[in-house]
Amino acid sequence: MSANPNPSAEPISAQEMAKLKAELIRSLANQLEMNTPQAEKYRETLAVWLEQTYLRMGVNLPINQRNRMFREIINELAGFGPIQPLLEDDEINEIMVNGPELVFVERKGKLIETNIRFEDDDHIRRIIDRMLSPLGRRVDSDHPAADARLPDGSRVNVVIPPVSHRGSCITIRKFLKNMLTIEQVIEYKTLTDKMAKFLEACVRARLNILISGNTSSGKTTLLNVVAGFIPDTERIITIEDAAELQLSQKHVVSLETKTPNTDGKGGVETRDLVRNVLRMRPDRIIVGEVRSGEALDMLQAMNTGHDGSLTTLHANSPRDAISRLETMAMMAGFDIPMIAIRRQIASAIDLIVHLERLQDGTRRTVNITEVAGMEGDVVTLTDVFKFDQTGTGPDGAIQGELVPTGIRPLFTPKLEVAGYKLGGDIFGAGYH
Repeated sequence: MSANPNPSAEPISAQEMAKLKAELIRSLANQLEMNTPQAEKYRETLAVWLEQTYLRMGVNLPINQRNRMFREIINELAGFGPIQPLLEDDEINEIMVNGPELVFVERKGKLIETNIRFEDDDHIRRIIDRMLSPLGRRVDSDHPAADARLPDGSRVNVVIPPVSHRGSCITIRKFLKNMLTIEQVIEYKTLTDKMAKFLEACVRARLNILISGNTSSGKTTLLNVVAGFIPDTERIITIEDAAELQLSQKHVVSLETKTPNTDGKGGVETRDLVRNVLRMRPDRIIVGEVRSGEALDMLQAMNTGHDGSLTTLHANSPRDAISRLETMAMMAGFDIPMIAIRRQIASAIDLIVHLERLQDGTRRTVNITEVAGMEGDVVTLTDVFKFDQTGTGPDGAIQGELVPTGIRPLFTPKLEVAGYKLGGDIFGAGYH
């Protein structure tokens, strides 16, 4: 900002500020309609025009008040309004707008109410339109909900009245510019170093691994870390709703689902991509998350030579993960007996890694469970490692760690063939 306001200028009231801000926005909006700047110089040009308009109006605000107003106007016209600073804050993982008066964020695992406010519900709708219009999408009373992706890769869900009774809602899961490394995951106590070595052996030995957990428990982050153990010589094909995985291997093909257009056509679902991947000569298949009938296609792929596959799903426990897989496989629309589906699961999945977001906001691996086979008509599970909670600290922090159960997994010979002879230091001194 090149203007040099008088340092002795008197501040104006919030009401006067809002009126001035609205007048500047109207003037700039008219200018933008007549002459839209090039995309790469949009913010820079807008800042120049704003200062020129401000000077022409003969306004003289204290520099702090003026700079704050300028930032808000630029964010309103070139960003996503009041929540733009939250999008630029690397410590914030999620942003939740619950109507004009309530905006929450998740910062370092804690849910925090902010002091950010929208003018009214129409203000939120303008920001929603700015998010959706570049994608050729919109929301209205007939289509009151939509998913989208911001230019930086962040995932957005919006819901408006009449579905949302207290005003329009925006939920943003921010795209992590840099996924955590295995060292950071160990540092944050999501895994221990011994568990990391065990998972590396499982990936190298081409076991099929399912990562489960509740909402925001860190499934995608751990999937990215575990996938990092895949050798650089293998062809990896990933399937995601929104591309989030950041794999360092050279031979990676990243596929992404496509939402239908406004007339309901042209959509590409996860299931379509799973079927197509089988014709792309994959060494490894990674599905970001299974939610529906694609679970059956994934199981069949695992059972027909595509071992070493990785995927995630929402579940509350390893046993619940099996139940959800059963349900999703039935959603494929084939009349398959439940016992046949369970046999497919028992044959396809080798290991379940279950995560939880604990009450203190931390994300921990709480179970590493072998799918041991079938006993009668039940899929049998065996915990190889389990989280042992020892207490709660004075600050509310959960105390405990993931410890071996002392049971040696049945797939140990596969690990040994791959060159990993894991013993008492991993499974516990008394393992059997």
